[in-house]
Amino acid sequence: MSEHGGHAGIVYWRRSPWNGARCVPVALSLLPGEFRAQDGVGNVVFQGDPREVEGRLTRLGTLLVNVDGKRYALVGRGGALSPEPSAGQQAAVSAFQPPSAVTGGAVDLLLNGGAAARMRFWRAWLGEAGARLR
Repeated sequence: MSEHGGHAGIVYWRRSPWNGARCVPVALSLLPGEFRAQDGVGNVVFQGDPREVEGRLTRLGTLLVNVDGKRYALVGRGGALSPEPSAGQQAAVSAFQPPSAVTGGAVDLLLNGGAAARMRFWRAWLGEAGARLR
């Protein structure tokens, strides 16, 4: 974990598999005892104890998490129609250091900017926090 005892970063919540404009940025944070996502205006999308979270990482790098009985699809980068992260979201995650090096496969790096590798980091961090992952 970071020097602050947690992780935070901007990921994208894929609210619709078909509409790219509905793939929106969220400030995702994993702190001791709390896993939370906030939208661009500061509303909490989900919040829960990471030990109560279930999930899995798909082959294409989508992290599917179940928090309080609702499923969320999180991806490492938005689509062409996705809005940019808000200043508030960027400020919320600015104190946290990103992974020192995104190490993904060549296809992920070239075609997806390492987004799948970023989501593998989140999966690993959730697992360390006690989430039930497949």
